[in-house]
Amino acid sequence: MGARAAIELLKSPFYNSLKKGAPDIYFAGNNISPTYLNEIVSICEGRDFSVNVISKSGTTTEPALAFRVFRELIIKKYGINGAKERIFCTTDKARGTLKELAGKEEYETFVVPDDVGGRYSVLTAVGLLPIAVAGCDIDKIMEGARLAQNALNADFENNDCYKYAAIRNILYSKGKLIELLVSYDPCFTMMSEWFKQLFGESEGKQNKGIFPASVTFSTDLHSMGQFIQQGSRIMFETVIDIKKPKSDFDLENDPSNLDGLNFLTGQKMSVVNRKALEGTVIAHTQGGVPNIILELEDLSEKSFGYMVYFFEKVCAVSGYMLGVNPFDQPGVEDYKNNMFALLGKPGYEDKKAELEAKL
Repeated sequence: MGARAAIELLKSPFYNSLKKGAPDIYFAGNNISPTYLNEIVSICEGRDFSVNVISKSGTTTEPALAFRVFRELIIKKYGINGAKERIFCTTDKARGTLKELAGKEEYETFVVPDDVGGRYSVLTAVGLLPIAVAGCDIDKIMEGARLAQNALNADFENNDCYKYAAIRNILYSKGKLIELLVSYDPCFTMMSEWFKQLFGESEGKQNKGIFPASVTFSTDLHSMGQFIQQGSRIMFETVIDIKKPKSDFDLENDPSNLDGLNFLTGQKMSVVNRKALEGTVIAHTQGGVPNIILELEDLSEKSFGYMVYFFEKVCAVSGYMLGVNPFDQPGVEDYKNNMFALLGKPGYEDKKAELEAKL
């Protein structure tokens, strides 16, 4: 998820249509939808393609199923030897099913660090390989992360990471159970999805945790805006204020002025977007919704690296303040065991009968 978020933020949500000189990039193995898989397979028909499979063990259901399909397609198209040039495995450095297969078949490998969980792995080979393939400058990304690492070691008074973590927990103690991550650019939408994975999987334990949600304004102001303004007072907003957009648009005069928007003539669309942000922050705070504003200088690789490190450290600090381990995810195994049992995986026979009775 982090790689897709980076590509959409740094390049475009329309990356595959707008990119020049770089390959199309599609993400499979993140769901079990047959329709989704069939559509990506059809996109590959008649085209050259390669596969980067990312799995520490090689047995996680979603990526393993997708890899089984695409590995077979590559071998059929290019042969066993040709597949060696087109399959890249990001996996454990020494053990696991995928590592064993990669060694046997001579696939090139990249390492998932032992001490880094999936949701924290954007700045490892897990995220950096596909991000680099998209043409992003990963050296600049890591430079931004190093800047954050140094800056966020400061004492509390000079550390926005610690302040944000503290404010989140103070608001939680006052009954604010939902955090809405707010952005004003659609290219940030997948970053919000990564944010939800990061905080949801890290903090949601022991019947505790702030529920992470997101909205993209101004679009969602026409749907969620009513609830945020006047609904249950159980939430706070964290607004991502991007100071410099990647591009701008000049608004011109329309002689007919049928839409009544000629008062904007000569303005830049970024100014309209900023006034929407400022007006919304005022309205929502006056409506009883606390707002935290996080300023992002621009949408460069350097800023992206800084932001990723910032959120990852905030998540760790905030989790410890909440009293949970932000680096494990014991609850994730429950659905997997049930799914394996219902599918008839060997060793789950007794559980299968029990679950079918409940169904």
